[in-house]
Amino acid sequence: MSADTLTQPPAVRAVSRGRARRALRRRTVAAVLTLLVVAVFTVSLMAGDTFYPLDDVLRVVRGEQVPGASFTVGRLRLPRAVLAVVAGFSFGLAGVTFQTMLRNPLASPDVIGISSGASAAAAVAIVTLSLDETQVSVLAVVAALVVALLVYLLAFKDGVVGIRLILIGIGISAMLDSVISYVLSQAAEWDLQEATRWLTGSLNNAAWKETLPALVALAVLGPVLLAQARSLSAMQLGDDTASALGVRTERTRITVIVAAVVLIAFATAAAGPIAFVAFLSGPIAARLVGPGGSLLMPAGLVGSLLVLVADFAGQNALGTRLPVGVVTGVLGAPYLIYLIVRTNRTGGSL
Repeated sequence: MSADTLTQPPAVRAVSRGRARRALRRRTVAAVLTLLVVAVFTVSLMAGDTFYPLDDVLRVVRGEQVPGASFTVGRLRLPRAVLAVVAGFSFGLAGVTFQTMLRNPLASPDVIGISSGASAAAAVAIVTLSLDETQVSVLAVVAALVVALLVYLLAFKDGVVGIRLILIGIGISAMLDSVISYVLSQAAEWDLQEATRWLTGSLNNAAWKETLPALVALAVLGPVLLAQARSLSAMQLGDDTASALGVRTERTRITVIVAAVVLIAFATAAAGPIAFVAFLSGPIAARLVGPGGSLLMPAGLVGSLLVLVADFAGQNALGTRLPVGVVTGVLGAPYLIYLIVRTNRTGGSL
């Protein structure tokens, strides 16, 4: 302990020790989550109907030709695993951004209509317009942005109040879900299968052409959101307090909303609206990290881990092959009920 520390008042030393412990816990949690993501990612490349040893997997990743493994690992498993990491991180990062900004764990893209906007557009594109995969993805991205703008404008009145935005988002989500149900009821058998696969949230048929746009979006917009971590933390104290601390609240809000919505839109266009990942990642990260500090990076890592584990379980551990969205939906629905009850009793904090 330094001489300067010894001369500090006891209260100051206690605060410093608390901050140091919280920082150490955040770093430890982030390191453990990163190791878990790497471990599950590696296992998902090795295991399946055919098991390939780690050496063969590494050779394929390095670009070498390995009989059997080059196709199975390089063409099928690797794009799928990369998309799981990218989509999960995007959902987790964007979801906790909304939850932090609006100071409410229910303020997830799953709940406030953004995912429903992308899904409704995709259903119309597949069933009614018969568009190809690229056009479906573009339309889904545009629709997510339009729905987010609509929700924001309807909720804006001398600023944006979290509960007002959530309620408006829930209403718009319900209307869009009705549109999806109607479109599916009119679909031919083949279009119905394709639309249902997309709407469920699935990594089946993952390929680099779907994965790379989502990866680029995360590489560009992820740092934008992470750079706003301190401003978002200040906004949790309320707009007046955040403004007093030097945060330009409205500019910050617009920046993070646009970045988070585009991130969600690209992830949804690539993998479909994987249920509850954006909703679950933030609260799970909050319980791992503890109070204080930003949840953005931990929530992104939790999202990647959730999608990787859910997809691996759906493909290999449940006796039948299930889309990843089915598995995350089973996990997320009970937690949603619990969180609504808890929020109703104790308030809207993560």
